[in-house]
Amino acid sequence: MNEMASLGIIEKSLWGSTKEGIPVDLYTLINQNGLMMQVTNYGATLVTLYVPDKSGHLSDVVLGFDSLSDYEKSSPYNPFFGATIGRYANRIALGQFSLNGRIYSLAQNDGNNHLHGGIKGFHKQVFEPLPMKTPEGPSIHLKRLSHDGEEGYPGNLRVCITYTLTNNNEVKIYYYCTTDKPTIVNLTNHSYFNLLGEGYGNILDHEVTIFANNYTPVTKDLIPTGEIFPVQGTPFDLTSSVTLRGQLEKFSNVSFKGYDHNFVLNNKDSSLKLAAKIKEPNSGRVMKIYTTEIGIQFYTANTVSTFGKEGKYYGQYAGMALETQHYPDSPNHSNFPSVVLKPGETYSSTTIYKFLTEESTSTYLES
Repeated sequence: MNEMASLGIIEKSLWGSTKEGIPVDLYTLINQNGLMMQVTNYGATLVTLYVPDKSGHLSDVVLGFDSLSDYEKSSPYNPFFGATIGRYANRIALGQFSLNGRIYSLAQNDGNNHLHGGIKGFHKQVFEPLPMKTPEGPSIHLKRLSHDGEEGYPGNLRVCITYTLTNNNEVKIYYYCTTDKPTIVNLTNHSYFNLLGEGYGNILDHEVTIFANNYTPVTKDLIPTGEIFPVQGTPFDLTSSVTLRGQLEKFSNVSFKGYDHNFVLNNKDSSLKLAAKIKEPNSGRVMKIYTTEIGIQFYTANTVSTFGKEGKYYGQYAGMALETQHYPDSPNHSNFPSVVLKPGETYSSTTIYKFLTEESTSTYLES
């Protein structure tokens, strides 16, 4: 293989313009093994991801849309498919937090609460793209300046998100931020995965493992109570592989539709550790998630109901989101790890989605 081929392929195409007339591009990245990923600079969004099954057949395993105009629509039509979420992933109670004695008010875009950065969070912003070929694989840097006061958050926040499609068949996402005022930061990616292939059935037969001995219980509107509970003896015990269908049957509350909870990962420091493993037995696809984060929000698309790529209907359990993060509503819980970023400090976070097939998993040791 020549040197250029070993660095992968990156292709750029104009995808359209936003409602405000800002041009938006779509980037196609192909690694040396033929895996393909498409990323747009609108919302720093992962649009497609083609990975092989045990027979070598490539399928797109992330939910999404075919057009920019669909990504511009708001929830529930677009439940944040593939987007970069910021400045604060997940919920902040009553849209308020206190920092250095001052109360900051944010949009209440989820009932009385703030969700995923607000009405025009990072998922609806256009980033400046810089594609690069690297020895690790094709990569794209996406950066922007989130101005002081944007969606109510303090400080000018410089943000860079880097997607790399590595030659080890990984999607590696690296986040980096700096600020000129104390602020709060908690970024994540909101891709929905279905290892059968997007639009082909549900995720109920996926086998799930999340390496978390504890979780953060929530109120009826999904705000953490501030407590940290052990998962042992509860439906939240995913520490060994379980089939999702059987696990959901353990919930005694019949009105409860699925998982939308933060799991406290056993990762006690900022080193890169295995956080979760997902297996789909029919295709043989396996996804391992490594992260430097301390939590992961597991969401089983409980209320999703929309039409996606090629007009396919995505309903309840059409995919699963595994959002690596700090805990929801951390600014309002002093016992939760801090999400404050100060001038002179850097926010950095790495998450890797590694794709294997059933026959090849024995080659890779879990760590």
